[in-house]
Amino acid sequence: MGGNVVETLIGAAVIAVAAAFLVFAYSTAGVRSVGGYELVAKFDKVDGLSVGGDVRLSGIKVGTITSETLDPKSYQAIVRFTLAPNVQLPDDSSAKITSQGLLGGNYLALEPGGSDAFLKPGQSVQYTQGAVNLMDLIGRAIYSGTGSSKSEAAPAPAGNAPAAAPAAAQPASVQGTPAQPAPAQVAPSAAPAAPQPEPQQAPAAQPPK
Repeated sequence: MGGNVVETLIGAAVIAVAAAFLVFAYSTAGVRSVGGYELVAKFDKVDGLSVGGDVRLSGIKVGTITSETLDPKSYQAIVRFTLAPNVQLPDDSSAKITSQGLLGGNYLALEPGGSDAFLKPGQSVQYTQGAVNLMDLIGRAIYSGTGSSKSEAAPAPAGNAPAAAPAAAQPASVQGTPAQPAPAQVAPSAAPAAPQPEPQQAPAAQPPK
Protein backbone atom coordinates (compact mmCIF):
# COMPACT_ATOMS: atom_id res chain seq x y z
CA MET A 1 0.00 0.00 0.00
CA GLY A 2 2.80 2.38 0.92
CA GLY A 3 4.57 1.64 -2.40
CA ASN A 4 1.51 2.67 -4.41
CA VAL A 5 1.33 6.00 -2.61
CA VAL A 6 5.00 6.73 -3.34
CA GLU A 7 4.58 5.91 -7.01
CA THR A 8 1.51 8.13 -7.20
CA LEU A 9 3.38 11.05 -5.66
CA ILE A 10 6.32 10.59 -8.04
CA GLY A 11 3.97 10.51 -11.07
CA ALA A 12 2.18 13.66 -9.90
CA ALA A 13 5.52 15.43 -9.46
CA VAL A 14 6.61 14.46 -12.99
CA ILE A 15 3.32 15.72 -14.45
CA ALA A 16 3.62 19.01 -12.55
CA VAL A 17 7.19 19.56 -13.80
CA ALA A 18 6.14 18.79 -17.39
CA ALA A 19 3.20 21.22 -17.17
CA ALA A 20 5.45 23.96 -15.79
CA PHE A 21 7.94 23.38 -18.63
CA LEU A 22 5.18 23.64 -21.26
CA VAL A 23 3.90 26.89 -19.77
CA PHE A 24 7.40 28.35 -19.73
CA ALA A 25 8.08 27.31 -23.34
CA TYR A 26 4.74 28.73 -24.53
CA SER A 27 5.34 32.07 -22.84
CA THR A 28 8.93 32.51 -24.05
CA ALA A 29 8.51 31.22 -27.62
CA GLY A 30 5.97 33.89 -28.57
CA VAL A 31 3.38 31.37 -29.75
CA ARG A 32 0.46 33.13 -28.14
CA SER A 33 -1.55 35.48 -30.32
CA VAL A 34 -1.23 39.23 -29.98
CA GLY A 35 -4.48 41.15 -29.73
CA GLY A 36 -5.08 44.62 -31.12
CA TYR A 37 -6.49 46.29 -34.22
CA GLU A 38 -6.75 44.50 -37.55
CA LEU A 39 -5.03 45.40 -40.83
CA VAL A 40 -5.15 43.90 -44.31
CA ALA A 41 -2.42 43.19 -46.90
CA LYS A 42 -2.63 41.64 -50.39
CA PHE A 43 0.11 39.45 -51.86
CA ASP A 44 0.75 37.57 -55.08
CA LYS A 45 2.09 34.54 -53.19
CA VAL A 46 1.87 33.54 -49.53
CA ASP A 47 3.75 30.22 -49.71
CA GLY A 48 4.78 29.02 -46.26
CA LEU A 49 2.67 31.61 -44.41
CA SER A 50 0.04 30.10 -42.11
CA VAL A 51 -2.72 31.36 -39.88
CA GLY A 52 -1.35 32.06 -36.42
CA GLY A 53 2.04 33.04 -37.80
CA ASP A 54 4.10 35.93 -36.53
CA VAL A 55 3.92 39.56 -37.61
CA ARG A 56 7.26 41.16 -36.80
CA LEU A 57 8.60 44.67 -36.77
CA SER A 58 12.39 45.02 -36.54
CA GLY A 59 12.53 41.33 -35.59
CA ILE A 60 10.07 41.71 -32.67
CA LYS A 61 6.69 40.02 -32.72
CA VAL A 62 4.01 42.72 -32.73
CA GLY A 63 1.05 40.87 -34.22
CA THR A 64 -0.53 37.63 -35.39
CA ILE A 65 -1.96 36.47 -38.72
CA THR A 66 -5.67 35.79 -38.28
CA SER A 67 -6.89 34.72 -41.75
CA GLU A 68 -5.86 34.05 -45.35
CA THR A 69 -8.37 34.24 -48.20
CA LEU A 70 -8.30 34.49 -52.00
CA ASP A 71 -9.68 37.43 -53.96
CA PRO A 72 -11.73 35.82 -56.78
CA LYS A 73 -11.32 38.86 -59.05
CA SER A 74 -7.62 39.66 -58.79
CA TYR A 75 -6.51 36.16 -57.67
CA GLN A 76 -4.42 37.73 -54.93
CA ALA A 77 -4.07 36.38 -51.41
CA ILE A 78 -5.71 38.56 -48.77
CA VAL A 79 -3.96 38.35 -45.41
CA ARG A 80 -5.56 39.78 -42.30
CA PHE A 81 -3.48 40.29 -39.19
CA THR A 82 -3.73 41.96 -35.83
CA LEU A 83 -1.27 44.55 -34.57
CA ALA A 84 -0.58 45.47 -30.97
CA PRO A 85 -2.47 48.60 -29.83
CA ASN A 86 0.74 50.39 -28.85
CA VAL A 87 2.22 50.00 -32.34
CA GLN A 88 1.18 52.69 -34.81
CA LEU A 89 2.09 51.95 -38.41
CA PRO A 90 2.56 54.82 -40.95
CA ASP A 91 0.32 54.61 -44.00
CA ASP A 92 3.30 54.37 -46.40
CA SER A 93 4.72 51.29 -44.66
CA SER A 94 5.41 48.04 -46.49
CA ALA A 95 4.84 44.37 -45.68
CA LYS A 96 6.75 41.42 -47.07
CA ILE A 97 6.84 37.70 -46.44
CA THR A 98 10.26 36.68 -45.15
CA SER A 99 11.74 33.27 -44.48
CA GLN A 100 13.43 32.33 -41.23
CA GLY A 101 15.92 30.16 -43.11
CA LEU A 102 16.14 27.06 -45.25
CA LEU A 103 14.42 24.91 -42.61
CA GLY A 104 12.32 27.60 -40.92
CA GLY A 105 8.85 28.90 -41.72
CA ASN A 106 7.77 32.24 -43.11
CA TYR A 107 6.50 35.25 -41.26
CA LEU A 108 5.12 38.69 -42.11
CA ALA A 109 7.71 41.43 -41.74
CA LEU A 110 6.65 45.08 -41.52
CA GLU A 111 8.84 48.02 -42.52
CA PRO A 112 7.57 51.37 -41.28
CA GLY A 113 7.51 54.35 -43.61
CA GLY A 114 8.13 58.01 -42.94
CA SER A 115 4.61 59.42 -43.20
CA ASP A 116 2.98 61.34 -40.37
CA ALA A 117 -0.38 59.67 -40.98
CA PHE A 118 -1.01 56.24 -39.50
CA LEU A 119 -3.09 53.29 -40.66
CA LYS A 120 -6.46 52.91 -39.00
CA PRO A 121 -8.16 49.61 -38.12
CA GLY A 122 -9.41 47.83 -41.23
CA GLN A 123 -7.16 49.68 -43.68
CA SER A 124 -4.77 47.98 -46.09
CA VAL A 125 -1.02 48.11 -46.42
CA GLN A 126 -0.34 49.45 -49.92
CA TYR A 127 3.20 48.22 -50.51
CA THR A 128 3.64 44.46 -50.29
CA GLN A 129 6.09 41.80 -51.45
CA GLY A 130 5.12 38.15 -51.80
CA ALA A 131 6.98 35.05 -50.75
CA VAL A 132 10.15 33.98 -52.54
CA ASN A 133 10.71 30.28 -53.17
CA LEU A 134 14.22 29.49 -51.95
CA MET A 135 14.31 26.14 -53.74
CA ASP A 136 13.67 27.87 -57.07
CA LEU A 137 16.50 30.31 -56.41
CA ILE A 138 18.88 27.48 -55.49
CA GLY A 139 17.89 25.53 -58.61
CA ARG A 140 18.47 28.55 -60.84
CA ALA A 141 21.87 29.17 -59.28
CA ILE A 142 22.91 25.55 -59.80
CA TYR A 143 21.62 25.53 -63.38
CA SER A 144 23.35 28.78 -64.28
CA GLY A 145 26.63 27.54 -62.76
CA THR A 146 26.42 24.28 -64.70
CA GLY A 147 25.67 26.07 -67.96
CA SER A 148 28.61 28.47 -67.60
CA SER A 149 31.02 25.60 -66.84
CA LYS A 150 29.86 23.70 -69.93
CA SER A 151 30.35 26.74 -72.16
CA GLU A 152 33.86 27.26 -70.83
CA ALA A 153 34.79 23.59 -71.36
CA ALA A 154 33.58 23.51 -75.00
CA PRO A 155 36.55 23.24 -77.45
CA ALA A 156 37.19 26.07 -79.84
CA PRO A 157 36.32 25.36 -83.52
CA ALA A 158 39.29 24.20 -85.58
CA GLY A 159 40.52 26.68 -88.16
CA ASN A 160 41.64 25.95 -91.68
CA ALA A 161 45.26 25.54 -90.70
CA PRO A 162 47.60 24.37 -93.48
CA ALA A 163 48.61 20.74 -93.19
CA ALA A 164 52.21 20.10 -92.29
CA ALA A 165 54.43 18.90 -95.13
CA PRO A 166 55.29 15.21 -94.84
CA ALA A 167 58.83 14.41 -93.85
CA ALA A 168 61.19 13.22 -96.58
CA ALA A 169 61.38 9.45 -96.75
CA GLN A 170 64.70 8.00 -95.71
CA PRO A 171 66.24 5.38 -98.02
CA ALA A 172 65.57 1.90 -96.77
CA SER A 173 68.48 -0.32 -95.85
CA VAL A 174 69.21 -3.38 -97.92
CA GLN A 175 69.53 -6.63 -95.98
CA GLY A 176 70.15 -4.86 -92.71
CA THR A 177 73.00 -2.75 -94.12
CA PRO A 178 72.41 0.94 -93.48
CA ALA A 179 72.16 3.02 -96.60
CA GLN A 180 75.19 5.13 -97.40
CA PRO A 181 74.60 8.82 -97.76
CA ALA A 182 74.88 10.20 -101.29
CA PRO A 183 78.25 11.83 -102.08
CA ALA A 184 78.20 15.54 -102.01
CA GLN A 185 78.49 17.21 -105.38
CA VAL A 186 81.61 19.35 -105.81
CA ALA A 187 81.05 22.55 -107.65
CA PRO A 188 83.38 22.97 -110.67
CA SER A 189 86.25 25.38 -110.13
CA ALA A 190 86.20 28.60 -112.04
CA ALA A 191 88.16 28.70 -115.35
CA PRO A 192 91.57 30.51 -115.16
CA ALA A 193 91.50 34.06 -116.35
CA ALA A 194 92.95 34.70 -119.87
CA PRO A 195 96.41 36.38 -119.86
CA GLN A 196 96.36 40.05 -120.67
CA PRO A 197 98.64 41.16 -123.64
CA GLU A 198 101.58 43.29 -122.63
CA PRO A 199 101.51 46.83 -124.03
CA GLN A 200 104.05 47.42 -126.89
CA GLN A 201 106.37 50.37 -126.64
CA ALA A 202 106.32 52.84 -129.49
CA PRO A 203 109.71 53.19 -131.42
CA ALA A 204 111.81 56.20 -130.54
CA ALA A 205 111.69 59.03 -132.99
CA GLN A 206 114.85 59.42 -135.29
CA PRO A 207 116.45 62.86 -135.40
CA PRO A 208 116.32 64.58 -138.80
CA LYS A 209 119.47 64.47 -140.98
